[in-house]
Amino acid sequence: MTTFAPYKILHIKLSEGIPTLTAEAKYQGIYAVFWWYDIPLGHQEIPANELPMSAHSLYNLVVQTITPAVGDRLLDHGFKAPLPVISENPSRDTPVDFHALMALQQPLKQLQEQCSQPVSGSVSVIVCTRNRPEQLAQCLRSLSSLSQRPEQILVVDNAPADDATRQVVAQMSGIEYILEPRPGLSVARNTGIRHSTGDIIAFTDDDAIVHPDWSMRLQQGFNDSKVMAVTGLMLPAELETEAQLIFHKGSAGPGWGYRALTFDTQFFEEMKHRGVPVWRIGAGANMAFRRKAFERVGYFDERLGAGASGCSEDSEFWYRILADGWICRYEPTAVIYHYHRSDLDSLKYQAYQYMRGHVAALLVQFANYKHWGNLRRLLIALPRYYAKQLLREIKRGFKPRHSSLLSEIAGCLAGVKFYIDNKKAPAWHVLPNTPNHHQNTEKIKLKA
Repeated sequence: MTTFAPYKILHIKLSEGIPTLTAEAKYQGIYAVFWWYDIPLGHQEIPANELPMSAHSLYNLVVQTITPAVGDRLLDHGFKAPLPVISENPSRDTPVDFHALMALQQPLKQLQEQCSQPVSGSVSVIVCTRNRPEQLAQCLRSLSSLSQRPEQILVVDNAPADDATRQVVAQMSGIEYILEPRPGLSVARNTGIRHSTGDIIAFTDDDAIVHPDWSMRLQQGFNDSKVMAVTGLMLPAELETEAQLIFHKGSAGPGWGYRALTFDTQFFEEMKHRGVPVWRIGAGANMAFRRKAFERVGYFDERLGAGASGCSEDSEFWYRILADGWICRYEPTAVIYHYHRSDLDSLKYQAYQYMRGHVAALLVQFANYKHWGNLRRLLIALPRYYAKQLLREIKRGFKPRHSSLLSEIAGCLAGVKFYIDNKKAPAWHVLPNTPNHHQNTEKIKLKA
């Protein structure tokens, strides 16, 4: 039996020099994130057997790691991140031009200047929470330290029987507290939207910490008037347990990189017949929308998300934005640090919830638009994928304790049943000016 050893997360600011890395007995290695000032450019997992690592060796690794992100930002062609699907359109692929990159004068200085563009408009930040006062307090402290203070920070409490959340908010100034007794993350988010005043409405989770430039970087992502949604990079806050490492590598790590992505009508039309992979646009813990988006395509579907289907209220909303001809953008300079589930049982339950919500969202999307790719993914792609995964696990000597595979399959089946049981008209048809939409909520502006 092997004993798990954690990774040490090390944030290296290249503007302050490149250090020598040393091994520590507690860790199996270093998870190194490379920054140029406050711009994330890449990461590497460096195992303990490669440590110590000299500054010279680390320099070579840094150059290799950050080149794609630097080239993506500074060059019009080459180094552009491919959309996270197999593109069927050759125009999506551009050759890498190392000569153009090498010809740039002081590229990192140019990068810093490019990312210093001013922003305009107001921002409301919404944090929905339920029975996690300690994590919420940590999240709110990070929001209170943003380099550009948002117009509003709203906490929507989805646990009416617990007063601990109200007490946490009461200890901090300038935070608005809203009690929403109806259960469900989408219900809570919709309530937050209806109480918000900003031009941009941003969301993060109570188990996340935001980078000081988080909201400003999200705002910068709306530089095109057709962009209705912006998501950002989710880095691990810690990798102390096996479950956290499995989640990060499987669900959070490879999904989003350090190069910007634009999901547009071309992307939507190219992928519609296969099932548009909107779940790869970002994470619900790190997203923002123009207020106009809710006026154009409605609110979150209250059948979906935690407390209901389990997940995918965010990706289903991105689907509507794209189907309506607008753009979603992934902006990796908008960073949060997320505390993943720390034990394997919680991870497997989360995997079950994710797949139940995902399948329910596929059926919702098909019902709304009759795009057959959603059914193709449900009836062909997912069964094929899980059959291959199951055979692979069996050949390796299947260990259910360390695998979420059975939980995911059970979640897929449960998602079909959930949708059948919840076919009623989606709540996102309710318009923001519907009378009495505040009747079940309580809003209190608490000050320390």
